[in-house]
Amino acid sequence: MTKTMKRLLTCLFVLVLATSFTLQTQAPQSPFAAYGPKESLVYRLHYGFVTAGEARIEVDPTLYMINNKVCYKTSVIGATSGSVDIAMRVRDQWTSYIDTATKIPQRSMRNIAENNYRLKEMVMYDYANKKANVITESGKELEKSTAEYAITNNLQDIVSGAYYLRTLDYSKMAPGTPITMKAFFEDKLYDFTLKYVGKEKLHTKHGYINVIKIQPVMPDNELFDGGNSIRLWLSDDDNKIPVKIEADMFVGKVEVELKSFAGLKHPIVFTKK
Repeated sequence: MTKTMKRLLTCLFVLVLATSFTLQTQAPQSPFAAYGPKESLVYRLHYGFVTAGEARIEVDPTLYMINNKVCYKTSVIGATSGSVDIAMRVRDQWTSYIDTATKIPQRSMRNIAENNYRLKEMVMYDYANKKANVITESGKELEKSTAEYAITNNLQDIVSGAYYLRTLDYSKMAPGTPITMKAFFEDKLYDFTLKYVGKEKLHTKHGYINVIKIQPVMPDNELFDGGNSIRLWLSDDDNKIPVKIEADMFVGKVEVELKSFAGLKHPIVFTKK
């Protein structure tokens, strides 16, 4: 399997999350809680007509106490399927413990299994001292290592960011509004920019739905074709769940589409036209 194809398959799962890191600016907040315990979202990941796998985003029904903060346990679980699973078996899980009050992560975890590659990682955030303590186990023997990194306050990880996007009040944003973002991922702090595009109606397997369209501004890289190569659509309701993601890559278009949903906090409306 080529290096490019391996990156593509991994990217399919990350696309469910990659457009959603925290805002450094004071974006308007929705007065409604967009999600809660027991929510489950399932997505089909495909490259052209080939189904590459499935991703599940869920909120644990139990609340957890982390760093003396009441937290949601949120997870993204991705797995390849079919012929893709034979070529490259992926069983990945990202987990974030999100403070129910501030919506920032108190702990992040990764459990990566891609063919023979293994990685387990736990990130513990110490916002008072602006540092992240990282424990990693990697390789076939799961060799353990520890490290400490400087961080800023009010950042997001790759999972909590997906939920944070859903807390914003897009009705108070003008189309074209740029949003600056900061996130901690793979032992580094990253700065990104999103662009709020506007609102439209999207056709899905469930029917038509009013959506909010967002585009990350992508830097030049080996995978994505152009600065506006990723598009994300959130339901234009109080849930603001990701309905669809598209990415223009040099090897073709990759899509992530909502397959099923359960446990939503608010009603969601699909129509025939």
